[in-house]
Amino acid sequence: MTKFLSLFCLCLLLVVSCTPKQQTNAPQSNAINTQAGDGRITVGTTEKPRTLDPADAYELGSLSLVFNMSDRLYTYEPGSTEIKPQLATALPKVSADGLTYTIPIRQGVVFHDDTPFNAKAMEFSLQRFIENKGKPSFLLSDTVASIKATGEYELTIKLKKPFAAFPSLLAFSGVCAVSPKSYEIGAGKFKPNIFVGTGAYKLAKYGTDSLKFDVFDKYWGTKPENKGVNVQIQTSPVNLFNAFKTGAIDVAYLSLQPDQIQSLEASAKKGDWQAISAQGSVVTYLTLNRNQKPLDKVEVRQAIASLIDRKLLNDRVLLSQADPLYSMIPTTFNVSQPLFKDKYGDGKFAEAKKSLVAAGFSQENPAKVQIWYPASSMTRSLVAQTLKSLADTKMDGILQFEVKTVEGATFYKEISKGLYPSTLTNWYPDFLDPDNYVQP
Repeated sequence: MTKFLSLFCLCLLLVVSCTPKQQTNAPQSNAINTQAGDGRITVGTTEKPRTLDPADAYELGSLSLVFNMSDRLYTYEPGSTEIKPQLATALPKVSADGLTYTIPIRQGVVFHDDTPFNAKAMEFSLQRFIENKGKPSFLLSDTVASIKATGEYELTIKLKKPFAAFPSLLAFSGVCAVSPKSYEIGAGKFKPNIFVGTGAYKLAKYGTDSLKFDVFDKYWGTKPENKGVNVQIQTSPVNLFNAFKTGAIDVAYLSLQPDQIQSLEASAKKGDWQAISAQGSVVTYLTLNRNQKPLDKVEVRQAIASLIDRKLLNDRVLLSQADPLYSMIPTTFNVSQPLFKDKYGDGKFAEAKKSLVAAGFSQENPAKVQIWYPASSMTRSLVAQTLKSLADTKMDGILQFEVKTVEGATFYKEISKGLYPSTLTNWYPDFLDPDNYVQP
């Protein structure tokens, strides 16, 4: 499959304040004021986790929860792509050939089940990530030759080939430490309904539509200022939006529609609540399957690349809440270059028609392409309809898009089999390094 970039999206986190604007003469307090009034924060999300087992978690809904209950060898500086030690105490010492990484391990850490953490426990966790053969296991198995505790608090990892981004890979949520007492190694031996790690929060309850996290009182690092987190799984962005507006939740996090975000931002400016925004790392792709006709012709793929109008999509569909992307590598990295803009531009309809004619297509013999997306995504529905409208009005009948949709679970199951001619997909990086966007 060949990827053509459509949009680099901006994610917004919206946090409600239980009181309106604070009175200027009110006393200062460090207490957390929440809807429940008990110091716990209630978070709403539409991202339902499939599993909490980090060796098998490869969806945003699962990984975001694992991240908040776990520690990894390395993590990111807030608001940055720079890594810093977490369960490691320093960056790795790398051999001259780039194959051996020696990592000092933090002392004084315990798991949620009171099992002591050391290099042997980290070896177990990483080895389990590989050998249990879960969805993300290739991230390490393709790269790592061996993992060994070479001291009580020293871990040595040998690679199959040099990989400069390896420390960033060790910040992936799934390569966290898990308790050897609570887990086992073996293909398919997953525990989707528990989590026993070393993070600031420990799992207290896991239900079908809600989760509860308590603060881990033996956490080695800085403890949260709240008393715990309740997570409510909402069935749709509409329900998430309404739950936030009515005060049923304190935080709305993934996923709201662009018009809902726009509305909440406007209210935040009036002091109704707080809106926190940060540049996101998710990319929306229009992916073309070159193994299906007529996309097996390079001219057709080039025509679609020329047709895409990122600015129009951003303005009309995403309400200017995204950055147009003209590279495989997002603009958050300084190595990003707008190569696609130079080669294809935006809305170059004459060039698109020229490419299609060169491939033998005409009004009498149009190129017909299906665009598939998961049924639950209103945003991708609007993107697909906008692309269809562009083809219908600008391409003189030479290119015809047919918009198709299917339930999300089926969509993601079948996409890997190459059944769809083209798809609209969102992709979140495994780790924040340019390399992750260009391979495998």
